[in-house]
Amino acid sequence: EVQLQASGGGLVQPGGSLRLSCAASGFTFDDYAIGWFRQAPGKEREGVSCISYGGGATSYADSVKGRFTVSRDNARNTVYLQMNSLKPEDTAAYYCATGSRLFSGSSNYYTCEIQHYWGQGTLVTVSS
Repeated sequence: EVQLQASGGGLVQPGGSLRLSCAASGFTFDDYAIGWFRQAPGKEREGVSCISYGGGATSYADSVKGRFTVSRDNARNTVYLQMNSLKPEDTAAYYCATGSRLFSGSSNYYTCEIQHYWGQGTLVTVSS
């Protein structure tokens, strides 16, 4: 079955760093863009970052640009989110999900705005 497992969350002080991992199985991993999303209690889910099929293109929400870096290791079926200079407003449950699927003629297009498979998420708390 399709599985996406986010891990690496925890409690960190403002200004600290954390690396999240999203381990995938049950589908052709490099056929999909992968997105990171987050949701704080009482708030709407928001997109954080998106990475293309081979990892050559990435995108970020303005709120995390310059602080977060997404990467992927297709040999390990894993996507990472390196989070630096963390702020209290980064506190949320972080989820990974599949984005667009690669098909012939679409190598220059990717998006995470439409999601199909989701992981269960990992909690990140940024607090003193």
